Amino acid sequence: MDTALPQDADALTYRDATEADVPALVELVESAYRGDSSRAGWTTEADILDGQRTDPEGVREVIATPGSRLLIAEREGTLVACCQLEHRGDAAYFGMFAVRPGLQGGGLGRRVIAEAERLAAAGWGVREMHMTVISVRDELIAWYERRGYRRTGRTTPFPYGDERFGLPLRDDLEFELLVKDLVPPRA
Repeated sequence: MDTALPQDADALTYRDATEADVPALVELVESAYRGDSSRAGWTTEADILDGQRTDPEGVREVIATPGSRLLIAEREGTLVACCQLEHRGDAAYFGMFAVRPGLQGGGLGRRVIAEAERLAAAGWGVREMHMTVISVRDELIAWYERRGYRRTGRTTPFPYGDERFGLPLRDDLEFELLVKDLVPPRA
């Protein structure tokens, strides 16, 4: 009897990024958020920020930082998404989330964030996932809310004047903390 499972054409594999992945990761993150290429997807920040979203040094720092990992999602060996996970006590921080623009809107991001949550809870035993989102990104925040994240109302200022985070096209930007319980709270 053949017990082999059918090959899933949409199968994703996950692995931690290495130094060799840095150029491809920078290109992926930039393509998902900045410039005209980002307009092919719905996560673009091109109308609120110009300039860079990340750079090779920033990606290398995430890869090298203890308690941090840059998770890569691949389909048939091709980089299709990534996200940062950082262990912060009882919580994990989720950031640098990018899905290739032409693949956005098809459920890939939902699968990647679910895997990131699973890995953080299983690997670090954390009870919550934290992330920060630019507060004017209503559509993106609504997407996270549908995945169980809640707005906290806690904000931090956007780093105006620090070009590593982009060149703001508006003067009302700030980050809001979103939180999701990964395991039920203790009774």
